[in-house]
Amino acid sequence: MRIQDFPNPVFPDNNIRMFTGYLFIITAATCWGLIGIFSSFAFSQGIGPMEVAFWRAGLTWLLFGTQAIIKKETRMDKKDVPLFFIFGILGISLFYISYQFAVKTAGAAFASVLLYTAPAWVVACSYFIYKEKLTLLKTLAVVLVILGVFLISKTGGNTQDSSPIGWIAILSGLTAGFSYSLYYTIGKYFSARYSSANIFLWVLPIGALGILPFVTFSYKSPVAWAAIVAMAFISTFLANYCYYQGLKYLEAGRASIVATCEPVVAAITAYVFLGEYFTIMGYIGAGLILVAVIATIYDD
Repeated sequence: MRIQDFPNPVFPDNNIRMFTGYLFIITAATCWGLIGIFSSFAFSQGIGPMEVAFWRAGLTWLLFGTQAIIKKETRMDKKDVPLFFIFGILGISLFYISYQFAVKTAGAAFASVLLYTAPAWVVACSYFIYKEKLTLLKTLAVVLVILGVFLISKTGGNTQDSSPIGWIAILSGLTAGFSYSLYYTIGKYFSARYSSANIFLWVLPIGALGILPFVTFSYKSPVAWAAIVAMAFISTFLANYCYYQGLKYLEAGRASIVATCEPVVAAITAYVFLGEYFTIMGYIGAGLILVAVIATIYDD
């Protein structure tokens, strides 16, 4: 029987949908993977991590705010105000600050890899807060994350030597991972009630104001402004837009797995543009963390 003999062949359309979904998610992951590159360019122009974090939140708010107003998605239920505030401080202020410090102190590739400890934080918080059962796979995933972080920190230097990475860098990276995990928990609650533009319309100004008291503003060269604007538009606004577009074509689990190519993009671009690299043990540690991420996704 030839394919045209079927009255309604569905798989060509499904293939197109899957290809479109993969294209959106890979684009999003690529955009996210460039955060460290843009941050490093801004740092090279004398801009501090706090100021970079502030402008990332502030400029992205203008983009999402414009989108939300155009689409008339500006509501906020009164009962959600406290949660918006918490998410703004922890999911924006703390996340943006800690990630910038991780990039500043240990490099773009390192920061991106430790960002993906987020699923392990979700597992740990779910166990202690929600009393969720720890499956064997999730327990193994947490162990792999811990081992991966250990290998990266001890033998995974990311520049021209293999000296251990300092505790400030490790703490910053793990804090970024914890803050990012809130996008899985609190973000999951919000995503069922609000659009992404609607969410960021409210949490980004809260996050920017949370960063502002710690910012020392510096003169910004055209290169610095270009890096900051690129981070806001490409690595935050466009990345989130593409990711949520991709979810229209792919289920969340598959999209999450594809998105783990972000640290791969970060590692490649950091090597090409910044000369950063891990040692062999560092790459093994990064691989263990990515395996753990995929394991927790498959276990859901």
